[in-house]
Amino acid sequence: MKKQAITTYQEAVDYLYEIPRFTAKHALEDTKAHLVRLGSPDQTVRNIIHVAGTNGKGSVCTYLRYCLEEAGYRVAVFTSPHLVDIRERFVVDGHMIGEEDFLRLFLQVYDSLDWTCAEQYHPTYFEYLFLMAMLYFAEVQPDYCILETGLGGRLDATNAVAEKALTIITRIGLDHTEYLGDTLAQIAWEKAGIMRQGVPVVYCDAVPEASAVFVERAKKLQIESYPVSKKDYAFSKFENKSIDFSLHTRYYGYIGVTLRTMARYQMENAAIAVRGLEVLSDAAAVAAGQEPMCMAERKPVRTAEQKPLCTAEQIRTGLRKAFWQGRMEEILPEVFVDGAHNADGIRAFLDTVKADGCTESGRKRTLIFSVVQDKDYKSMIRQVLAAEVFDRIYVAHMQSKRAADPEQIRLAWEQGETKVQIVICEDVREALRRAVAVQEGDRIYVAGSLYLVGEIKEFLEHDQF
Repeated sequence: MKKQAITTYQEAVDYLYEIPRFTAKHALEDTKAHLVRLGSPDQTVRNIIHVAGTNGKGSVCTYLRYCLEEAGYRVAVFTSPHLVDIRERFVVDGHMIGEEDFLRLFLQVYDSLDWTCAEQYHPTYFEYLFLMAMLYFAEVQPDYCILETGLGGRLDATNAVAEKALTIITRIGLDHTEYLGDTLAQIAWEKAGIMRQGVPVVYCDAVPEASAVFVERAKKLQIESYPVSKKDYAFSKFENKSIDFSLHTRYYGYIGVTLRTMARYQMENAAIAVRGLEVLSDAAAVAAGQEPMCMAERKPVRTAEQKPLCTAEQIRTGLRKAFWQGRMEEILPEVFVDGAHNADGIRAFLDTVKADGCTESGRKRTLIFSVVQDKDYKSMIRQVLAAEVFDRIYVAHMQSKRAADPEQIRLAWEQGETKVQIVICEDVREALRRAVAVQEGDRIYVAGSLYLVGEIKEFLEHDQF
């Protein structure tokens, strides 16, 4: 690539979008070397919490952030992908980065590149954004820094950071198999690559093949591992489009919690985040020369000297306030968008749909669906049809270059031999308009791709619906 004269925020964004997102991955050593070239900003960022997994990463990052902020800490978060604005990926103190800072950091990375030789290192799209994030977070010096992996873990650019305070691995499923392996154990092994010697790990104990990998890896590294499973939370009820449930904590026993979402899968993600906060509290106690809570027995008891990062009330309030867009989010009255974009995500999405009360009240459901071409969308479609929860399905063609061919998607739906009405639409806007036009008090869901969610949110944000 040839060096250009970039002077505006939009020019910087356009340049980033021109970088191929799925080019051959650089060696992690290349990313580490460029961090050094930038002055090793990662080495000055304290308390890095590194989050990997197939589904739930962004939600866990969000719950961690809100609870820590409720307790008075400054928190920086780097997540992906964004839905509407690329700056969503960089959040400090609850605010995404400004355009001026974005451009300044972009140019700092840009000017650090060696433009004298075409064969020299140039970061991929995601690597570039990660390098910018490390520069930004080194400047603002948050109390805690939460990093979400982009793809995998072992070779992910975020794994280049020098030190971590905690690693977290969320639910594992079959996704990105062309990069990570085609079995749950292989994918788990890649995700387990974020684990470090001397750094505790919290992991979702929902998939036996994956859990076995995490436990074995933890033993080899001689680190403490903390599983989170369905035993750690219990659903209570839906009320006003929120979930009430009880959460088992190691400090306070069972506490009642409310999440502002209908998504049942978020109970698991909230439990993982809270366990992470407790493990961080233990680590802080050890660093302060105090006795940690009994790790082996996992008793909900603490010593008088210990001051956890978050009190029970701060956890309750943080979780209640938490909002992660695109995850069973109500964008219009009775229109919910969900980022489910793989087989496991669709399973969790359908679990929530089945429990929404529409069947009991006699209301019908409509689905707007679209998907990118590199996903196993046939499996996703089979799950949707087998669930038999939708009366009408609008299949939309997204603007994304990665969008699957509409004709292929149509054939996949028709092969399901369903009696459900399948409507093919030229674009996403048409699908939403047609669905809303015949809504008549029924409920509309949107799922299949985060790009689909982002596209809908973008034109609603600009009043183009």
